[in-house]
Amino acid sequence: MTVQTPGPAAEKAAGRARHQPPPPGRHRKSQVSAGTLPYLLILPALTITAILLGWPLVKNGILSFQQLGMKEIIQHLTVWNGFDNYTDVLGGEDFWRVTLRTVIFTAINVALIMVCGTLVGLLLARLGRKMRLTLLMALVLAWAMPIIAATTVYQWLFAQNYGVVNWVLDKLGWHSMADYSWTSSQTSTFFVIIVMLVWTSVPFVAINLYAATTTIAKELYEAAALDGAGGWRTFTSVTLPFIKPFLIATTFLEIIWIFKAFPHVYAVNGGGPDRLTETLPVYAFVEGVGNQHYGVGAAISVLTILVLMVLTSYYIRMALKQEREDS
Repeated sequence: MTVQTPGPAAEKAAGRARHQPPPPGRHRKSQVSAGTLPYLLILPALTITAILLGWPLVKNGILSFQQLGMKEIIQHLTVWNGFDNYTDVLGGEDFWRVTLRTVIFTAINVALIMVCGTLVGLLLARLGRKMRLTLLMALVLAWAMPIIAATTVYQWLFAQNYGVVNWVLDKLGWHSMADYSWTSSQTSTFFVIIVMLVWTSVPFVAINLYAATTTIAKELYEAAALDGAGGWRTFTSVTLPFIKPFLIATTFLEIIWIFKAFPHVYAVNGGGPDRLTETLPVYAFVEGVGNQHYGVGAAISVLTILVLMVLTSYYIRMALKQEREDS
């Protein structure tokens, strides 16, 4: 049996077929697939987010336009009252007083958290390996403690009769603090809450900024030392430009975290004494669930989201500007 070898004409035809571009339809199909693939990959996450976050927001917005109390719940009534809930909330002094209190409370906490967290993060970068590992473990344990457990610990520490803080102050000479009630006034109650929030939030900032410092080349510090730069000059000219994006992002997250802090404030004293330590989330809960004015509570929560969006808009613009500069 003889085997026929392809002739010169067949070889030329095969070469043209190999170098010929794919049909337009096939190229367009692969291009469309490549363009839609990222959206298909994030579709499950977007779906879950829409179900778990989007629907409760929509439901809460619908409730804010209803008169909803125990009577309506028991009788399964739907009473629409338009913007009356928003008019009542915005027309009263309580909402604006609580809003101002929440903004000041958030500003104080975020400032303390960012300063302490940055200092601890820079300390982690300078410690030896064993000390750094020990401090990191302590930070992670403080960060991982459940909120209610941390609140219970601080209630024990600042207890009036058997609290460690009062005992230590009494031993140091402040005998009037032996049986002092830390939840009897607005200032002292906020002091306990702020200390607890700073303690639970500093680890997140410190670990983030320490991770940011590991991206800075050591040659830059060596060059700054050769130029005779001191510690502060080295920080402002070398360290700060590199960690600035991390500072902006972390500050943005801390504003959200502190502003919406509910269990820390409510578990310490229920927003007392005399509702003087209520922040907007606690105020919405007390008015909605505590006083059984669910429509009013829903309206307050919607307004809380709007206030938070206004507060974080500046940092969103900064983050977008930083991203444009980096690109």
